Amino acid sequence: MSVPEEFDPKLVIASLPLLPGVYRFFDAKGEVLYVGKAKQLKNRVASYFRKSNISPRIGLMASRIMRIETTVTRSETEALLLENNLIKSLRPRYNILFRDDKSYPYIVLTGHQFPRLTYFRGTPNRQHQHFGPYPNSYAAKESIHLIQKIFRIRTCEDSVFNNRTRPCLLHQIHRCTAPCVKLISSEAYQADIRNALLLLQGRHQEVEQTLSAAMEQASKQQHYELAAALRDQLRALHTVQQKQFVESTGKSTDADIIALVQQDGMVCVNLVMVRGGRHLGDKSFFPDHAEGLSAEEIMPAFIAQHYLDRSVPPLLVLADASCDEALGQLLSEQAGHAVKISQAVSGERKQWLEMAQRNALLALQQRTMQQGGQKLRLDKLRELLDMPDMHRIECFDISHTMGEAAQASCVVYENLDMRNSQYRRYNITGITPGDDYAAMRQALMRRYQKLAEDGPIQEAIRPDLILIDGGLGQLNIAKEVMQELGLNDLVLVGVAKGQARKPGLEQLIFADGSVKQLKSDDPALHLIQQIRDEAHRFAITGHRAKRGKVRTASSLEEISGVGDKRRRSLLTHFGGLREVAQASVEQLCQVEGISKSLAEKIYQQLH
Repeated sequence: MSVPEEFDPKLVIASLPLLPGVYRFFDAKGEVLYVGKAKQLKNRVASYFRKSNISPRIGLMASRIMRIETTVTRSETEALLLENNLIKSLRPRYNILFRDDKSYPYIVLTGHQFPRLTYFRGTPNRQHQHFGPYPNSYAAKESIHLIQKIFRIRTCEDSVFNNRTRPCLLHQIHRCTAPCVKLISSEAYQADIRNALLLLQGRHQEVEQTLSAAMEQASKQQHYELAAALRDQLRALHTVQQKQFVESTGKSTDADIIALVQQDGMVCVNLVMVRGGRHLGDKSFFPDHAEGLSAEEIMPAFIAQHYLDRSVPPLLVLADASCDEALGQLLSEQAGHAVKISQAVSGERKQWLEMAQRNALLALQQRTMQQGGQKLRLDKLRELLDMPDMHRIECFDISHTMGEAAQASCVVYENLDMRNSQYRRYNITGITPGDDYAAMRQALMRRYQKLAEDGPIQEAIRPDLILIDGGLGQLNIAKEVMQELGLNDLVLVGVAKGQARKPGLEQLIFADGSVKQLKSDDPALHLIQQIRDEAHRFAITGHRAKRGKVRTASSLEEISGVGDKRRRSLLTHFGGLREVAQASVEQLCQVEGISKSLAEKIYQQLH
């Protein structure tokens, strides 16, 4: 519902029902200030306009409210789910926000006759067996590497597996048993899969007992080669047990341990993941807009934003922070199993919680040190540009290879940190290959046209400073774009490489045509270099991926002399296009129908 221009909270509150729902507060510009849920909308909204017993933060927010919208729901849990969705999509100024845009990685064993061991992000597929989630890619990939080292399970794509005619390099370095060319029987491979499953479930002792019994049996039957192979697996397993993550005595435990630490106005939430009794690692979160709030307010916000629409283990272990009963009920309904939120902990769980609290404190101290350096850099840049209120910086770079697969990047620096979730890439099309000016124009138009059209609604993502990686030409293009869009007030600065393109010799080019070169030890220059280098890295990685995809999609088809028959022969012989690209001229000549001259042509096209 909307409210008349002369906003009177008493009139709005009087019209609200005593029903569950979600409320949204707006300011005079139409920006969302806050989203909340309530058991009874009337009572909850009225609490923000009391003259006493409200915090300065809530008082400041209430003074800015110019419009209220509400949505009635059937239950408090439905309101909680709607509130979470709106917070993630609208990112209001006064809500606690946790930046966690990436999905968590899993280890997957595919549902193939010869299952493949692989790394995966996204929604688990019931056709395959998933293990995790893992707190980061390193933990997942390290586990894959260790399991592959012990049980030599294949990791190749099915398209490669189905077309192999000889073992690949992984077999030669003892990381795969080559089921693709039948160098291991289906029964033996499945035995390795069963042991890998036990290992992923944290049941190391069962794996060791199985391998020991099989080794003794093979030795008794004088199958000495098999016994030696099993002995090597046992040795590798013992090595893994020494290197592997901390284990729990409760072998079937799946739990997340969540600790919260507040210090000097900063907040850190540390999440420790335990799956199958194994401590897989931890991850720290630093919420926005949490200043001055209590743990009882922050913890439910983290749990809702982190777990709703995501897998949740049967047990969440917290410290002394309270948790909404409706939230626990909603998590259980979503997960399809009971989710227990435990706060009174002892024994091993208490040790987990203490470890998470130490990790949170350490992460907070490290972030404080990093932000101290970042604040110095930002203050110096503000001083240089005479922009005391500068907070958000966006930087653009263009990447291509002789005009091929041109791509622009836009990276964002805000609140003393790079904001990866707000990075953007733009595929550049419809220009003369290699025209950097046209590419920059297209990227800037696409980024800021909506800002120009929507005006005040988009103020929250309006940059204070735009850095252009390039010289006066690129900067002039940026000036033209801003003039066309009516955004002349945005500050533009070009960052030119300087003599010999050496770091520290960069020149800053301003909109009025003036040029300034900072000292190599100037903190302001260090911040500009950090942002510019990140834009360059982001552009390069995107360009390489795009270029590789383009070349992969059309490379063989575009080579004269390589028709359907020869293309199939190449793919069958090597097992895939990637392997064809890695082959030498001599290896290409070994394929039926490929002469040396054609092999040289193929090699040049793919490189």
